[in-house]
Amino acid sequence: MPSIHYQYTVDGEDFTMAGEASSALKQTLKLMNLDADIIRRCAIAMYEGEINMVIHANGGVIDVDIFPDKIVMVLTDHGPGIPDVALAMQEGYSTASEEVLNLGFGAGMGLPNMKRSSDEMNIDTTIGVGTTVTMTIYIRNV
Repeated sequence: MPSIHYQYTVDGEDFTMAGEASSALKQTLKLMNLDADIIRRCAIAMYEGEINMVIHANGGVIDVDIFPDKIVMVLTDHGPGIPDVALAMQEGYSTASEEVLNLGFGAGMGLPNMKRSSDEMNIDTTIGVGTTVTMTIYIRNV
């Protein structure tokens, strides 16, 4: 049973709100006096996921469970799915539109940054149905 559960809704195609969920989680983790590195990694992983949901999936839902020993973030969308996960994991690979690129997003670093910031990451995707990304960051006593 998680100690704390939060759920955030990510509005699709609204770049002005992208980052709100990761900012809220960051503030919560600060109030919990967690290690700064854990907070930073959670914020980066979740922000990148939020941006991906806005760019590629018309939004979605993020569930965060904070356990005594780990933080689990589950990002679920009903977007088009990821046709080639291995390709999407390559730094610099992007399917973002020209419009999104002109806004300064879509550099192809989202999934690689999510993986780099997480201790564990799993991608479950089905074409035409959506994608669920589960990221776990372990809380280690410093």
